[in-house]
Amino acid sequence: MTRVITRPEIESALPRIDLIEAMEQAFVAYSSGKAVIPPVGELLFESPPGDAHIKYGYLLGDDVFVIKVATGFYDNPKLDLPSNSGLVLVFSQKTGQPLSVLLDEGELTNLRTAAAGAVAAKHLARSDSRRVAVLGAGVQARLQAELLGRVIQCRDLTLWARRAEAAANLARDLDQGGWNISIAESPREAVADADIIVTATAAAAPLLHFDDIRPGTHITAMGSDTPDKQELHISIIAGADVVAADSISQCLERGEIHHAVAEGVIRPGQLLELGNIISGQSPGRTSPAQVTVADLTGVAVQDTAIAKAVLRTIGDG
Repeated sequence: MTRVITRPEIESALPRIDLIEAMEQAFVAYSSGKAVIPPVGELLFESPPGDAHIKYGYLLGDDVFVIKVATGFYDNPKLDLPSNSGLVLVFSQKTGQPLSVLLDEGELTNLRTAAAGAVAAKHLARSDSRRVAVLGAGVQARLQAELLGRVIQCRDLTLWARRAEAAANLARDLDQGGWNISIAESPREAVADADIIVTATAAAAPLLHFDDIRPGTHITAMGSDTPDKQELHISIIAGADVVAADSISQCLERGEIHHAVAEGVIRPGQLLELGNIISGQSPGRTSPAQVTVADLTGVAVQDTAIAKAVLRTIGDG
């Protein structure tokens, strides 16, 4: 019988899961050729604006395969509804039978995305980073800051959002987590003194140019998960010393790398994959002055990893 697991059950298991380690292992497995991940399924909506992503795949020799549906409808807060929702389906890789339905309402997608951002900073940012800048003020901006705090020492944070009220609300939330927070009036101002930049918006036009950032900066760009979104001007990808993709094949079709390759400012052969940096197959940052960029478009292997971790933890509990 298929087991239906509710969000409260999922949330009760999450504190017992090392999300950072789970994402590291997932990326390494993917870059090692141990995962089968088809292209993303996608539906885009205009009125109201929104999107639905279908991501699915499996690990070779595993017991299960996973299908995840995640939605983002950006006018939902006007209806007192969350912007993001979704569910995860887990099937037997041996029989094809549905084993579990994780009614996470998008929470697992949010957390695995934030954990991936922390992994990127852990392996690419300078260890002596002193200030973080986060662009955006939604759920993902908050989670990116919270999980980033698990892997870095600095606690100085600058926020920017299109709506000043949203930035102020996020600042109040994050203040309880030990961050020393300031709010900037523009993206350029927000990143002026930043060593780590996280872009967590749904921007359709670049927020930052290469001239806005300092030598030695690491940027995690995770908002551009469709071909039409873009947070970084292609000059940043062109000028960066290290450009890492969660999935090179996927980033050639969406995200910051997609735009830069289309404009001819970078070649696919210049790209590194995050899993190979984690495993040591690729060098990543090699000097403090380098500018590094991680383009995170979200890979189904992450959904498989977090779904399995939740099911394992609930079973153990």
